Amino acid sequence: MRVYGDSISGNCLKVKWVAEHLGRAYSWIETDILKGESRTPEFLAMNPAGQVPLVVLEDGRPLAQSNAIILHLAEGSDLIPADAYDRARMLEWMFWEQYSHEPYVAVARFHVRYMGKAVADLEPRLVERGNAALQRLEDGLAGSAFLVGETATLADVALVAYTRMAHEGGFDLGRYPRTAAWVKRVEAALKIA
Repeated sequence: MRVYGDSISGNCLKVKWVAEHLGRAYSWIETDILKGESRTPEFLAMNPAGQVPLVVLEDGRPLAQSNAIILHLAEGSDLIPADAYDRARMLEWMFWEQYSHEPYVAVARFHVRYMGKAVADLEPRLVERGNAALQRLEDGLAGSAFLVGETATLADVALVAYTRMAHEGGFDLGRYPRTAAWVKRVEAALKIA
């Protein structure tokens, strides 16, 4: 399996973490988005969307979108709840992550860390929605150690990717103590350094 990913991307790191957690062999092909390496004709032939991560499976079939990739890799594993309702709750968090968390927390991080923008110069709505997403996580962790019960699932993988780097976008996880403790639990469960 080949994984085309940029090491600065939380979405790409999700794939790496799941593959490693499951003991799946893969070749990592560093694909620098800041240099346009996902926009070359060769890359676009594999993924017309021009985005990383991209996995080329052992049989040559390509698969894009981080949460689709990790769901495919983790089928039948302990990262997907056996109970249908808990599995649906996992998917609920994963869909929410791409729509209501990543567009704010990750985008703020990208602007500050990689574009050199000051936190004070970020669009106020971006910061407001990022903090709302972090508060949603905080509230969602009120009754359990992980997002769907007492063991890590793909929901935790999906959401820890950018939450653990939220400070790089100017977000203070000190305001969200359950979330900060959860980040450490997920890192320990997945052996993320």
